[in-house]
Amino acid sequence: MFISMFGAVESGVIYAIMALGVYLTFRVLDFPDLTVDGSFVTGAAVAALSIVNGVPPVLATIFALLAGFIAGCITGLLHTKGKVNALLSGILMMTALYSINLRILGQPTLSMLNESTVFTQLSSFWSMTGIDTALNGLLSTLGLERFPKTWGIVFVMLVVTIVIKFVTDYYLKTEVGLALRAIGDNKRMIRSLSANTDNLTIVGVGISNGLVALSGALIGQLGGFADVNMGIGMIVIGLASVIIGEALFGTKTIARATLAVIGGAIIYRIIVTLALRVDFLETGDMKMITAIIVIFALVGPRILQMRKEKKRRMLKRQQLSAESGGKNHA
Repeated sequence: MFISMFGAVESGVIYAIMALGVYLTFRVLDFPDLTVDGSFVTGAAVAALSIVNGVPPVLATIFALLAGFIAGCITGLLHTKGKVNALLSGILMMTALYSINLRILGQPTLSMLNESTVFTQLSSFWSMTGIDTALNGLLSTLGLERFPKTWGIVFVMLVVTIVIKFVTDYYLKTEVGLALRAIGDNKRMIRSLSANTDNLTIVGVGISNGLVALSGALIGQLGGFADVNMGIGMIVIGLASVIIGEALFGTKTIARATLAVIGGAIIYRIIVTLALRVDFLETGDMKMITAIIVIFALVGPRILQMRKEKKRRMLKRQQLSAESGGKNHA
């Protein structure tokens, strides 16, 4: 059980980067971008091809981020310059990326199991610190018998994700970032202030898909392969992370909202892991589980809000009846 939960947190921290990208388009820009399903695979494919051809893993990961940024910019161009509907432009780019990703990989699946990746290098360095031995020794005293292969991935990726979170917070508070937020709230207003909304939208969607591709590159290296179908449903996973995080942690400030997205991604992976341990559920049911989680995350807060509103109305009626009864008695 502990190993399963540890794996859920480990992958959840990496998926949180993708969720931050989804947050930028859906919440900040109010742009329903479906490019995510394709750009996630693009990141994994570019990283895998680069690593197989001898490119250093860190540089290959950067190439993946740039490829995702370019894909997002093309989606933005289709919408802003081509005047294509936002939803349709994302669908068109996602469809095109399937063939592009297949071209990049050269085959449906490209393995990196025998190659040096970011995580194999990290694990070899981390093993020399002795931290794994100390933590596993502590767990053994608590009665646990199975331990993670390494704690380095979850610790380092948590730091990387938090750094990306703070950079995102800072960016959204700059002049350009404030303009991006204004576009999502009222595009006509920001356009009346002579801001170039087209360029800002293109850059915003590009950054979003760059983060998604970065997450895809890291997930591919973590699993040891890149598959042309590994991006199916990624947009739903990203939305689930955003919605769960917002429902649990709130969105009063940008810093709190981005932290909520990270927390939502980790909690989502934990929920899926727990759900898959139920006897009658199988791995093939993962998409159904994701849909159910999103439904509960969307409907649950509304039901709670309705109950609070009902209680508030009942209390107000009781107060009014008590006041009217007191006046009649007088």
